[in-house]
Amino acid sequence: MTIISFFIILSYVALIGSFAYGFHKVPTFKNRNTAAKTTFSIIIPFRNEAENLPQLLDSIKQLHYPSNLFEVLLVNDDSEDDSVNIINNFITSSSLPVTLLNNNRVSPSPKKDAISTAITKANYEWIITTDADCILPQLWLNTFDAFIQENKVECIVAPVKYISQNNFLNTFQILDILSLQGATIGGFGINKPFLCNGANFAYKKKLFNALKGFEGNNQTASGDDIFLLEKVVKHNAGSVAYLKSETAVINTNAQPTWNSLISQRIRWAAKTSRYNNWFGKLTGSIVLLTNLFIVLAYSFTLMGTMTSQTLIYLLMIKFSIDLYLINKTAQFFNQREVMKFYVFGFIVYPLFSVYVALVSMVSTYQWKGRTFKT
Repeated sequence: MTIISFFIILSYVALIGSFAYGFHKVPTFKNRNTAAKTTFSIIIPFRNEAENLPQLLDSIKQLHYPSNLFEVLLVNDDSEDDSVNIINNFITSSSLPVTLLNNNRVSPSPKKDAISTAITKANYEWIITTDADCILPQLWLNTFDAFIQENKVECIVAPVKYISQNNFLNTFQILDILSLQGATIGGFGINKPFLCNGANFAYKKKLFNALKGFEGNNQTASGDDIFLLEKVVKHNAGSVAYLKSETAVINTNAQPTWNSLISQRIRWAAKTSRYNNWFGKLTGSIVLLTNLFIVLAYSFTLMGTMTSQTLIYLLMIKFSIDLYLINKTAQFFNQREVMKFYVFGFIVYPLFSVYVALVSMVSTYQWKGRTFKT
Protein backbone atom coordinates (compact mmCIF):
# COMPACT_ATOMS: atom_id res chain seq x y z
CA MET A 1 0.00 0.00 0.00
CA THR A 2 2.84 2.39 0.84
CA ILE A 3 4.49 1.83 -2.56
CA ILE A 4 1.19 2.46 -4.38
CA SER A 5 0.60 5.56 -2.28
CA PHE A 6 3.89 7.14 -3.14
CA PHE A 7 3.67 6.18 -6.82
CA ILE A 8 0.35 8.02 -7.07
CA ILE A 9 1.51 11.07 -5.15
CA LEU A 10 4.83 11.30 -7.00
CA SER A 11 2.96 11.23 -10.33
CA TYR A 12 0.82 14.06 -9.02
CA VAL A 13 3.85 16.04 -7.83
CA ALA A 14 5.55 15.61 -11.20
CA LEU A 15 2.42 16.85 -12.98
CA ILE A 16 1.70 19.89 -10.77
CA GLY A 17 5.40 20.67 -10.56
CA SER A 18 5.60 20.75 -14.34
CA PHE A 19 2.69 23.23 -14.40
CA ALA A 20 4.45 25.44 -11.85
CA TYR A 21 7.59 25.32 -14.01
CA GLY A 22 5.58 26.03 -17.15
CA PHE A 23 3.79 28.93 -15.47
CA HIS A 24 7.14 30.66 -15.02
CA LYS A 25 8.11 29.91 -18.64
CA VAL A 26 5.16 31.85 -20.09
CA PRO A 27 6.31 35.49 -20.19
CA THR A 28 4.09 38.24 -18.83
CA PHE A 29 3.01 40.41 -21.75
CA LYS A 30 3.18 44.17 -21.43
CA ASN A 31 1.01 46.33 -23.68
CA ARG A 32 3.36 48.72 -25.44
CA ASN A 33 0.65 51.17 -26.55
CA THR A 34 0.97 50.30 -30.22
CA ALA A 35 -1.42 51.94 -32.67
CA ALA A 36 -4.66 49.94 -32.90
CA LYS A 37 -4.83 47.80 -36.01
CA THR A 38 -6.63 44.48 -35.46
CA THR A 39 -10.36 44.13 -36.07
CA PHE A 40 -12.48 42.09 -33.63
CA SER A 41 -15.93 40.54 -33.59
CA ILE A 42 -16.89 40.01 -29.95
CA ILE A 43 -19.42 37.18 -29.61
CA ILE A 44 -21.53 36.89 -26.45
CA PRO A 45 -24.24 34.20 -26.24
CA PHE A 46 -26.83 34.79 -23.52
CA ARG A 47 -29.90 33.23 -21.99
CA ASN A 48 -31.82 34.85 -19.12
CA GLU A 49 -28.99 37.19 -18.11
CA ALA A 50 -31.02 40.29 -17.19
CA GLU A 51 -29.27 40.45 -13.84
CA ASN A 52 -25.77 40.44 -15.35
CA LEU A 53 -26.17 42.29 -18.65
CA PRO A 54 -26.04 45.85 -17.23
CA GLN A 55 -22.51 45.40 -15.86
CA LEU A 56 -21.39 43.66 -19.06
CA LEU A 57 -22.81 46.40 -21.29
CA ASP A 58 -21.30 49.10 -19.11
CA SER A 59 -17.88 47.45 -19.43
CA ILE A 60 -18.32 47.35 -23.23
CA LYS A 61 -19.02 51.07 -23.13
CA GLN A 62 -15.79 51.60 -21.19
CA LEU A 63 -13.52 49.79 -23.67
CA HIS A 64 -10.56 51.94 -24.75
CA TYR A 65 -10.47 50.74 -28.35
CA PRO A 66 -11.54 52.49 -31.56
CA SER A 67 -15.19 51.62 -32.15
CA ASN A 68 -14.57 51.32 -35.90
CA LEU A 69 -12.28 48.34 -35.25
CA PHE A 70 -14.68 46.11 -33.33
CA GLU A 71 -18.28 44.94 -33.22
CA VAL A 72 -20.31 43.18 -30.54
CA LEU A 73 -22.65 40.35 -31.50
CA LEU A 74 -25.03 39.39 -28.69
CA VAL A 75 -26.82 36.11 -29.43
CA ASN A 76 -30.16 35.50 -27.71
CA ASP A 77 -30.63 31.84 -26.85
CA ASP A 78 -34.39 31.90 -26.21
CA SER A 79 -34.30 34.16 -23.15
CA GLU A 80 -37.44 34.34 -21.06
CA ASP A 81 -36.56 37.34 -18.90
CA ASP A 82 -35.91 41.01 -19.70
CA SER A 83 -32.53 40.43 -21.38
CA VAL A 84 -33.63 41.41 -24.89
CA ASN A 85 -35.22 44.67 -23.70
CA ILE A 86 -32.08 45.60 -21.80
CA ILE A 87 -29.94 45.07 -24.88
CA ASN A 88 -32.32 46.89 -27.21
CA ASN A 89 -32.34 49.89 -24.86
CA PHE A 90 -28.56 49.85 -24.83
CA ILE A 91 -28.39 49.72 -28.63
CA THR A 92 -30.81 52.63 -28.89
CA SER A 93 -28.92 54.81 -26.44
CA SER A 94 -25.40 53.93 -27.58
CA SER A 95 -23.43 54.63 -30.74
CA LEU A 96 -21.36 51.49 -30.31
CA PRO A 97 -21.51 48.76 -33.00
CA VAL A 98 -23.72 46.31 -31.09
CA THR A 99 -25.99 43.82 -32.87
CA LEU A 100 -28.63 41.54 -31.37
CA LEU A 101 -29.06 38.14 -33.03
CA ASN A 102 -31.30 35.15 -32.40
CA ASN A 103 -29.70 31.75 -31.98
CA ASN A 104 -30.13 29.32 -34.87
CA ARG A 105 -30.46 25.95 -33.13
CA VAL A 106 -29.18 23.00 -35.17
CA SER A 107 -27.57 20.77 -32.53
CA PRO A 108 -27.89 19.65 -28.87
CA SER A 109 -25.38 22.37 -27.93
CA PRO A 110 -27.06 25.78 -27.61
CA LYS A 111 -23.85 27.71 -26.95
CA LYS A 112 -21.96 26.21 -29.88
CA ASP A 113 -24.96 27.00 -32.09
CA ALA A 114 -24.99 30.59 -30.82
CA ILE A 115 -21.30 31.10 -31.56
CA SER A 116 -21.64 29.51 -35.00
CA THR A 117 -24.67 31.70 -35.73
CA ALA A 118 -22.72 34.83 -34.83
CA ILE A 119 -19.63 33.84 -36.82
CA THR A 120 -21.71 33.64 -40.00
CA LYS A 121 -22.64 37.30 -39.37
CA ALA A 122 -19.22 38.47 -38.13
CA ASN A 123 -17.56 41.16 -40.23
CA TYR A 124 -14.08 41.08 -38.78
CA GLU A 125 -10.92 39.01 -38.84
CA TRP A 126 -10.65 37.99 -35.19
CA ILE A 127 -13.39 36.34 -33.12
CA ILE A 128 -13.36 36.80 -29.34
CA THR A 129 -15.88 34.94 -27.22
CA THR A 130 -16.93 35.90 -23.72
CA ASP A 131 -19.94 35.39 -21.46
CA ALA A 132 -22.84 37.60 -20.44
CA ASP A 133 -21.92 37.45 -16.74
CA CYS A 134 -18.45 38.89 -17.38
CA ILE A 135 -16.88 42.31 -16.93
CA LEU A 136 -14.40 43.31 -19.63
CA PRO A 137 -11.24 45.23 -18.69
CA GLN A 138 -10.86 48.63 -20.35
CA LEU A 139 -7.65 47.68 -22.20
CA TRP A 140 -8.88 44.22 -23.17
CA LEU A 141 -8.91 44.71 -26.94
CA ASN A 142 -5.83 46.93 -26.85
CA THR A 143 -3.88 44.13 -25.20
CA PHE A 144 -5.09 41.51 -27.66
CA ASP A 145 -4.25 43.83 -30.53
CA ALA A 146 -0.70 44.50 -29.30
CA PHE A 147 -0.14 40.78 -28.68
CA ILE A 148 -1.37 39.89 -32.17
CA GLN A 149 0.86 42.49 -33.76
CA GLU A 150 3.92 41.10 -31.94
CA ASN A 151 3.18 37.37 -32.38
CA LYS A 152 2.30 35.21 -35.35
CA VAL A 153 -0.73 33.50 -33.86
CA GLU A 154 -4.15 32.35 -34.98
CA CYS A 155 -5.61 31.43 -31.59
CA ILE A 156 -5.20 33.06 -28.18
CA VAL A 157 -6.15 31.77 -24.73
CA ALA A 158 -6.46 34.49 -22.08
CA PRO A 159 -7.01 34.72 -18.30
CA VAL A 160 -10.27 34.59 -16.35
CA LYS A 161 -10.83 35.16 -12.64
CA TYR A 162 -13.77 35.16 -10.25
CA ILE A 163 -14.92 38.35 -8.56
CA SER A 164 -14.14 38.18 -4.84
CA GLN A 165 -16.91 38.09 -2.24
CA ASN A 166 -16.73 37.59 1.49
CA ASN A 167 -17.91 33.99 1.90
CA PHE A 168 -16.38 30.51 1.88
CA LEU A 169 -18.25 29.26 -1.20
CA ASN A 170 -16.85 32.12 -3.26
CA THR A 171 -13.35 31.69 -1.82
CA PHE A 172 -13.45 27.95 -2.50
CA GLN A 173 -14.29 28.62 -6.14
CA ILE A 174 -11.56 31.24 -6.46
CA LEU A 175 -8.98 28.77 -5.15
CA ASP A 176 -10.32 26.19 -7.59
CA ILE A 177 -10.21 28.45 -10.63
CA LEU A 178 -6.74 29.64 -9.63
CA SER A 179 -5.58 26.03 -9.79
CA LEU A 180 -7.24 25.63 -13.19
CA GLN A 181 -5.73 28.85 -14.51
CA GLY A 182 -2.34 27.78 -13.15
CA ALA A 183 -2.64 24.47 -15.00
CA THR A 184 -3.79 26.29 -18.14
CA ILE A 185 -0.82 28.67 -18.16
CA GLY A 186 1.56 25.91 -17.08
CA GLY A 187 0.37 23.70 -19.92
CA PHE A 188 1.34 26.39 -22.41
CA GLY A 189 4.70 26.81 -20.69
CA ILE A 190 5.60 23.15 -21.22
CA ASN A 191 4.20 23.18 -24.76
CA LYS A 192 1.20 21.04 -23.83
CA PRO A 193 -1.79 23.39 -24.18
CA PHE A 194 -4.92 21.52 -23.10
CA LEU A 195 -7.16 23.99 -21.23
CA CYS A 196 -8.87 27.28 -22.04
CA ASN A 197 -11.93 29.23 -20.98
CA GLY A 198 -14.58 30.39 -23.44
CA ALA A 199 -15.05 33.56 -21.39
CA ASN A 200 -11.76 34.83 -22.85
CA PHE A 201 -10.90 32.96 -26.02
CA ALA A 202 -9.90 34.37 -29.42
CA TYR A 203 -9.24 32.91 -32.84
CA LYS A 204 -9.24 33.92 -36.48
CA LYS A 205 -12.51 33.51 -38.33
CA LYS A 206 -10.79 31.79 -41.23
CA LEU A 207 -9.24 29.27 -38.81
CA PHE A 208 -12.65 28.45 -37.33
CA ASN A 209 -14.05 27.88 -40.81
CA ALA A 210 -11.03 25.86 -41.97
CA LEU A 211 -11.46 23.52 -38.99
CA LYS A 212 -15.22 23.28 -39.70
CA GLY A 213 -16.06 24.91 -36.41
CA PHE A 214 -17.62 22.61 -33.83
CA GLU A 215 -18.30 19.79 -36.26
CA GLY A 216 -17.71 16.48 -34.52
CA ASN A 217 -18.22 17.93 -31.03
CA ASN A 218 -21.67 19.47 -31.11
CA GLN A 219 -23.37 16.47 -29.51
CA THR A 220 -21.86 17.60 -26.19
CA ALA A 221 -23.72 20.58 -24.74
CA SER A 222 -20.62 22.37 -23.46
CA GLY A 223 -17.01 22.43 -24.64
CA ASP A 224 -17.15 25.28 -27.15
CA ASP A 225 -13.69 26.23 -25.90
CA ILE A 226 -11.85 22.96 -25.10
CA PHE A 227 -12.85 21.03 -28.21
CA LEU A 228 -11.99 23.91 -30.52
CA LEU A 229 -8.62 24.31 -28.80
CA GLU A 230 -7.97 20.59 -29.36
CA LYS A 231 -8.66 21.05 -33.07
CA VAL A 232 -6.37 24.06 -33.30
CA VAL A 233 -3.52 22.32 -31.46
CA LYS A 234 -3.84 19.29 -33.73
CA HIS A 235 -3.92 21.56 -36.78
CA ASN A 236 -0.93 23.69 -35.79
CA ALA A 237 0.21 23.81 -32.16
CA GLY A 238 2.58 26.67 -32.93
CA SER A 239 -0.33 28.94 -33.87
CA VAL A 240 -1.75 28.92 -30.31
CA ALA A 241 -0.49 31.16 -27.52
CA TYR A 242 -1.42 32.24 -24.00
CA LEU A 243 -1.88 35.96 -23.34
CA LYS A 244 -0.50 36.33 -19.84
CA SER A 245 -1.37 39.93 -19.12
CA GLU A 246 -3.11 41.69 -16.22
CA THR A 247 -4.87 44.03 -18.66
CA ALA A 248 -6.47 41.07 -20.46
CA VAL A 249 -8.04 39.44 -17.38
CA ILE A 250 -11.79 38.91 -17.62
CA ASN A 251 -13.76 39.14 -14.36
CA THR A 252 -16.75 36.87 -13.94
CA ASN A 253 -19.10 35.72 -11.20
CA ALA A 254 -18.66 32.51 -9.25
CA GLN A 255 -21.67 30.26 -8.72
CA PRO A 256 -24.05 31.60 -6.03
CA THR A 257 -24.96 28.25 -4.39
CA TRP A 258 -23.40 24.85 -3.81
CA ASN A 259 -26.11 23.25 -5.98
CA SER A 260 -25.36 25.51 -8.93
CA LEU A 261 -21.62 24.90 -8.45
CA ILE A 262 -22.09 21.14 -8.46
CA SER A 263 -24.27 21.40 -11.58
CA GLN A 264 -21.58 23.51 -13.27
CA ARG A 265 -18.85 21.03 -12.41
CA ILE A 266 -20.93 18.08 -13.61
CA ARG A 267 -21.28 19.97 -16.90
CA TRP A 268 -17.53 20.43 -17.04
CA ALA A 269 -16.93 16.77 -16.16
CA ALA A 270 -19.34 15.67 -18.89
CA LYS A 271 -16.99 16.86 -21.61
CA THR A 272 -13.78 15.38 -20.18
CA SER A 273 -14.66 11.86 -21.31
CA ARG A 274 -14.74 13.17 -24.87
CA TYR A 275 -11.28 14.76 -24.81
CA ASN A 276 -9.03 13.73 -27.68
CA ASN A 277 -5.95 15.39 -26.17
CA TRP A 278 -3.93 12.61 -24.52
CA PHE A 279 -2.21 15.02 -22.15
CA GLY A 280 -5.55 16.42 -21.03
CA LYS A 281 -6.82 12.90 -20.36
CA LEU A 282 -3.64 12.02 -18.48
CA THR A 283 -3.89 15.16 -16.37
CA GLY A 284 -7.53 14.56 -15.51
CA SER A 285 -6.82 10.94 -14.62
CA ILE A 286 -3.87 11.74 -12.34
CA VAL A 287 -5.73 14.54 -10.55
CA LEU A 288 -8.88 12.46 -10.03
CA LEU A 289 -6.93 9.38 -8.96
CA THR A 290 -4.92 11.41 -6.45
CA ASN A 291 -7.99 13.04 -4.92
CA LEU A 292 -9.80 9.70 -4.79
CA PHE A 293 -6.82 8.10 -3.11
CA ILE A 294 -6.63 10.92 -0.54
CA VAL A 295 -10.30 10.32 0.31
CA LEU A 296 -9.78 6.56 0.58
CA ALA A 297 -6.56 6.99 2.55
CA TYR A 298 -8.53 8.13 5.59
CA SER A 299 -10.45 4.84 5.53
CA PHE A 300 -7.27 2.83 4.92
CA THR A 301 -5.71 4.46 7.96
CA LEU A 302 -8.72 3.66 10.15
CA MET A 303 -8.69 0.04 8.93
CA GLY A 304 -4.99 -0.26 9.65
CA THR A 305 -3.93 -0.95 6.06
CA MET A 306 -2.10 2.38 5.97
CA THR A 307 -0.15 4.00 8.78
CA SER A 308 -1.11 7.43 10.03
CA GLN A 309 2.46 8.51 9.31
CA THR A 310 2.06 7.59 5.63
CA LEU A 311 -1.21 9.50 5.47
CA ILE A 312 0.40 12.60 6.97
CA TYR A 313 3.28 12.40 4.49
CA LEU A 314 0.86 12.11 1.57
CA LEU A 315 -1.18 15.08 2.75
CA MET A 316 1.92 17.21 3.36
CA ILE A 317 3.30 16.49 -0.11
CA LYS A 318 0.03 17.27 -1.87
CA PHE A 319 -0.56 20.31 0.33
CA SER A 320 2.85 21.74 -0.53
CA ILE A 321 2.82 21.26 -4.31
CA ASP A 322 -0.77 22.57 -4.63
CA LEU A 323 0.13 25.57 -2.48
CA TYR A 324 3.12 26.35 -4.66
CA LEU A 325 1.12 26.46 -7.90
CA ILE A 326 -1.98 28.20 -6.51
CA ASN A 327 0.05 30.83 -4.68
CA LYS A 328 2.02 31.56 -7.85
CA THR A 329 -1.25 31.96 -9.78
CA ALA A 330 -2.84 34.08 -7.05
CA GLN A 331 0.08 36.51 -7.29
CA PHE A 332 -0.51 37.00 -11.01
CA PHE A 333 -4.25 37.54 -10.52
CA ASN A 334 -3.75 39.83 -7.50
CA GLN A 335 -5.85 37.56 -5.30
CA ARG A 336 -3.35 36.66 -2.61
CA GLU A 337 -5.95 37.45 0.06
CA VAL A 338 -7.74 34.13 -0.57
CA MET A 339 -4.65 32.15 0.39
CA LYS A 340 -5.52 32.52 4.08
CA PHE A 341 -8.39 30.09 3.39
CA TYR A 342 -6.22 27.64 1.49
CA VAL A 343 -6.20 25.05 4.28
CA PHE A 344 -10.02 24.83 4.29
CA GLY A 345 -10.12 24.56 0.51
CA PHE A 346 -7.47 21.84 0.60
CA ILE A 347 -9.57 19.79 3.01
CA VAL A 348 -12.83 20.17 1.09
CA TYR A 349 -11.57 19.82 -2.49
CA PRO A 350 -10.78 16.06 -2.64
CA LEU A 351 -14.26 15.24 -1.29
CA PHE A 352 -15.87 17.72 -3.67
CA SER A 353 -14.01 16.57 -6.79
CA VAL A 354 -14.62 12.87 -6.14
CA TYR A 355 -18.31 13.50 -5.47
CA VAL A 356 -18.68 15.46 -8.73
CA ALA A 357 -16.85 12.76 -10.69
CA LEU A 358 -19.11 10.03 -9.33
CA VAL A 359 -22.35 11.98 -9.79
CA SER A 360 -21.40 12.99 -13.34
CA MET A 361 -21.41 9.32 -14.34
CA VAL A 362 -25.10 8.86 -13.57
CA SER A 363 -26.72 12.28 -13.38
CA THR A 364 -28.15 14.91 -15.68
CA TYR A 365 -27.33 18.56 -15.06
CA GLN A 366 -29.03 21.93 -15.25
CA TRP A 367 -27.65 24.73 -17.41
CA LYS A 368 -29.47 28.00 -18.06
CA GLY A 369 -32.81 26.48 -17.09
CA ARG A 370 -32.40 23.41 -19.30
CA THR A 371 -31.60 19.78 -18.48
CA PHE A 372 -28.77 18.00 -20.27
CA LYS A 373 -27.44 14.45 -20.19
CA THR A 374 -23.82 13.81 -19.24
